[in-house]
Amino acid sequence: MGQQEGGPHSRELTILGRQVRHMVRLVDDLLDVSRIASGKVQLRKDAVEVGAVITKAVEMVMPLIVERRHKIDVRVPAGLVVSADEVRLAQVYSNVIGNAAKYTPAGGRIVVVGERNDDQIVVRVRDNGRGIAPAMLPRVFELFAQEAQSIERSQGGLGLGLAIVRNLVVLHGGTVTAHSEGLGHGTEVVITLPAVADRAVSGTPLAGLPAVGIPSRPCVLLVDDNRDALELLAMALEAVGCDVVTATDGDEALEVAKANHPTVALLDIGLPGMNGYELGARLRALPGQPKLHLVALTGYGQPSDVQRSLEAGFTDHLVKPIALGAVREVIARALREQR
Repeated sequence: MGQQEGGPHSRELTILGRQVRHMVRLVDDLLDVSRIASGKVQLRKDAVEVGAVITKAVEMVMPLIVERRHKIDVRVPAGLVVSADEVRLAQVYSNVIGNAAKYTPAGGRIVVVGERNDDQIVVRVRDNGRGIAPAMLPRVFELFAQEAQSIERSQGGLGLGLAIVRNLVVLHGGTVTAHSEGLGHGTEVVITLPAVADRAVSGTPLAGLPAVGIPSRPCVLLVDDNRDALELLAMALEAVGCDVVTATDGDEALEVAKANHPTVALLDIGLPGMNGYELGARLRALPGQPKLHLVALTGYGQPSDVQRSLEAGFTDHLVKPIALGAVREVIARALREQR
């Protein structure tokens, strides 16, 4: 008979699983270093939108950002195009943003800013975390560079992440530098890549939203009685450029909608009392809300469930657990339809 969840060995299994995942990450990093050093990394370059790549990078590290309750502010305008291997460039940005999240105390702030400077695309990742000691700063991108002990080692790493970043950036024809006023004063990492003319690209920032940092941020109403799920999705949507208002039941949602006039409403269908179908109809009946884009959030994804949502006036039907990419696509489509 299998061990029940929460049994006497559950803690040991959790620790073992965490250590195995950690070892896999270390081995992957070592293999990457070996491939780069031996010239075996071949980039598959295309014209890519930097905003789209950064969005993917933020998604990759979002669990850590949420766990540590950081506020991340992404300001990357549309039209920043580089010739790059999209997968490898996402690895670069996710490593740098992940480092910022690791070495910033809980509740800290991370800012990602992108801009064009003549023929260069410059991305700056700033945090208000632990910073880097002056003696360590010139060596921070070296293999196995470790402080007392290191920017990486304190979190169980081998000092490989930033070395991989530097090598991948150089392979793309760019540069990367780190700046810090010292321990306790935060860090800024600056990644510079050659710009290419704005043309058709392989990625679209936020699946069609104007940019990662949206000038006129769409207001999204998120309703779920599961407070943990509500908070996690709200933080993720805020990180990719939305203003999010939340509620945990139908009555509260109606009051929030009256005050904020959302563009999109993501509604848990299984709400207690007033269910999501009824709430959707009442939201649509509010003054000034006939074009409100309704999205059903549910654990049921059979064709009959999707059909019921559509018949109830919902434009989209998302099955839990919700993928952030799918939510972005829904919001992007809603904005395009309402222009």
